[in-house]
Amino acid sequence: MTDTPEQLPITDQNETTPTETPADGTETSPAGSDPSHEPLLEALRQVIDPELFVNIVDLGLIYGLEKADSKVTVDMTLTSPACPAGPQLVHQSKSVLERLDDVEEAEIKLVMTPPWSPDRMTDDARDQLGIF
Repeated sequence: MTDTPEQLPITDQNETTPTETPADGTETSPAGSDPSHEPLLEALRQVIDPELFVNIVDLGLIYGLEKADSKVTVDMTLTSPACPAGPQLVHQSKSVLERLDDVEEAEIKLVMTPPWSPDRMTDDARDQLGIF
């Protein structure tokens, strides 16, 4: 049996991207369109930024998810490269994912490209922060 990873890049909330199949055969789909990733995103919604009091998914910090068998890899960013809560957010993200029944290992990769901006937040996050 060959491990074929599932990938879910998290794109700009306003951007519409069609499903693509790269040359390596893995399927890439826009954020939220793969129902099998919803439990992963729900788990990550439990991780709250301690400075903004909004979950990391709604803040737009999750740039990508990949699941292959029982391993999950997350590409995430921080609101700034010097974010003092970074280590805490990474640790909590790993912990909530590894508590899921079908996840044995979670790897959190910090990425800084593209840089985070408030444009990545959901409308719910904007409402919580009073940004109109």
